[in-house]
Amino acid sequence: MSGDESTDDGYGDDEGDGDRAGDEGTDNRASDNGENARDLAWETLGGQTVYTCEGFDVVNEDVQFPDDTIGAYDYVVEGESVVVLPFTREGEVVVIDEWRHPVRRVNRGLPAGGLEPEDDDPADAVARELEEETGYEPGAIEHLTTVEPSNGIADMVFHYFVARDCTPTGAQNLDYNEDIRVDTTTFDALVEAARADELPDGRTMLGVLYYELFGDE
Repeated sequence: MSGDESTDDGYGDDEGDGDRAGDEGTDNRASDNGENARDLAWETLGGQTVYTCEGFDVVNEDVQFPDDTIGAYDYVVEGESVVVLPFTREGEVVVIDEWRHPVRRVNRGLPAGGLEPEDDDPADAVARELEEETGYEPGAIEHLTTVEPSNGIADMVFHYFVARDCTPTGAQNLDYNEDIRVDTTTFDALVEAARADELPDGRTMLGVLYYELFGDE
């Protein structure tokens, strides 16, 4: 990916209060942890996007800590994605082998992709992303779980879905920087790979083990 540095994109300036969700005061999800969570919350005083590229932005914010001191905090803005655990009609799992440049190796994982502005619900993205990456179309889909995998450094959210009765009815429609080989395997083989420490992709590991514990094949 390539990108340009940017310091003025309407996000806000050093003295502004920003216009991103959650900039003013605390994230509404803090209340899920009870009133005591408010004692731990930071207040956002302003911020700006300091780097942007095709896949993500980096934001720098001025924040006020609970003890009233002020400091800076940087994090990645990537947004929401769907991760699909796709079962064929024969009960096998559709997986993808893809080059992952930061770790310099081919990675075996589950199909996934980002939500688009027109997606009213994460479920809307499942069929599109599955077909784009694998050429398979799902029958029924069901939500599995939603997680924030790295919420200390990024705002990314993964929505996990199970797709059933998937059939190879179309061709892949890959992005220019995607090189993906499609394969099928058994779910038990994925569980065994996780057990043997041979499934290093964290996004895939979570989906496989969550389904093993709580799913219903």
